[in-house]
Amino acid sequence: MPTIEVKKDLLFKALGREYSFEEFDELGFEFGLEAEEPEEEEILQNPDLANVWKIEIPANRYDLLCIEGMSRALLVFLEKKQCPRYKTVKPQKFQQMKILQATKQVRPFGVAAVLRNIKFTPDSYKSFIELQDKLHHNLCRRRTLVAIGTHDLDTIQGPFIYDAKAPKDIKFKPLSQAKEFTAPEMMEMYS
Repeated sequence: MPTIEVKKDLLFKALGREYSFEEFDELGFEFGLEAEEPEEEEILQNPDLANVWKIEIPANRYDLLCIEGMSRALLVFLEKKQCPRYKTVKPQKFQQMKILQATKQVRPFGVAAVLRNIKFTPDSYKSFIELQDKLHHNLCRRRTLVAIGTHDLDTIQGPFIYDAKAPKDIKFKPLSQAKEFTAPEMMEMYS
């Protein structure tokens, strides 16, 4: 089962109240989560861990892999929030993604979505990237089945081309970086 680290202060803010570990552990048990506090030795080595709980997530609940999804699910479970209803809306401007023939041999399918009016804080951005990484690691089987790409639509424009190229011919600018990298440079940086 995947495990996530959750900052207690952010969790309490999202849930609208503070919990002792015992209270949260009981809520988690009722909901189907398992929480763990850091050991004193761990906190002595890293005082920031005093504000962190590790929470095991059931393997079939990908919506719980981030604090936003977990807090929403717990609030619905506690009947403090309605279950969300998502809908598609017709955009003012359609975007186009073309999957080239070379890519179809590697990734025969592609899906794209535009999410509008998203505002990140440093913590929510970190949570978003960690969620994407957890999805890559688990559901996407270490990117062998699926690769997720996220881009800021304010900084790019379509039509978007999904192409398979040699790593040296790929140029890419990660969201958190100011510089463009080739695929080998990026792999080196993230190794």
